[in-house]
Amino acid sequence: MMIAKCSAAIRATGWKGRLMRWVICALVVLVPASSAFAQDFDVLRGSQTVGPATFLNWSGFYVGGQFSYSNATADFSKGTQAPIAYALRETGLQNLFAPSTWPVLGTASQPKPAYGGFLGYNSQWQDLIIGAEGTFSHTTFSLVAPTSMISRVTPQTATTAPYLVNISGTAAASNIDYGTLRGRAGWIAGNFLPYGFAGLAIGHGNVNVTANVWGEQNPPSGPVLCGPNDNPPCVPFSFTGTAGKNGEWLLGFAVGGGLDWAVTRNLFLRAEYEYVQFAPIANVVININTARVGAGIKF
Repeated sequence: MMIAKCSAAIRATGWKGRLMRWVICALVVLVPASSAFAQDFDVLRGSQTVGPATFLNWSGFYVGGQFSYSNATADFSKGTQAPIAYALRETGLQNLFAPSTWPVLGTASQPKPAYGGFLGYNSQWQDLIIGAEGTFSHTTFSLVAPTSMISRVTPQTATTAPYLVNISGTAAASNIDYGTLRGRAGWIAGNFLPYGFAGLAIGHGNVNVTANVWGEQNPPSGPVLCGPNDNPPCVPFSFTGTAGKNGEWLLGFAVGGGLDWAVTRNLFLRAEYEYVQFAPIANVVININTARVGAGIKF
């Protein structure tokens, strides 16, 4: 409309008038256009708002299953201490020479597969994840202590006679199932969630120790047995003691870390490492190193 009016006005004037009117019409047309063109670049001056940042949603409850390969170690070296100390309590032999501290058992290790499950809850703070999780693992460990009998002759003192002391023992730990209650913290990296955890470990299994102590007070010299005519009198003795039981409850701690991978909005895969150590039961210390994989569903 504006261009048509300018053309009509230009035709009605002379040559000089036409030149001036062409200039005026060009300015009238171009100025509004240039204003609209400038508005298209307002974003370069930061005048437009930016939408909120988006993060993968890990929050909420989740549940899953897991498969593990674990190596369990049981240190039985102090397992016979309590039974022997009780059998020889209030004796000069124990007070002076402490046979209960003589180690006759060793350490046993065994790798085994295991399986279980997990249940947890994540609280999300943008890229930061803080949560709590419970796990359960069923194992088939059967740890048997290596044993080496000890035989010693104690010297005579001013208060005690000499003794021939023999000590042997057996020990085993088996059927150890355990669970953990742990806190988690992780950081979102794309579809991945690397995390670390620490918490309480509770186990249930069989821990059994047997100790045997036998020998002679005033043993005769040489490989002979006590007899009725020995002088001083030779007195044989024999004791057996036990520690632990089937169905022991184990209490300890768990630490480790892992990586969750969100395959879809609700399905994720997991890989992690876990170290568990239980407090001594019958002076037997058990620890478990575990590498596991799993899959879970997020609600």
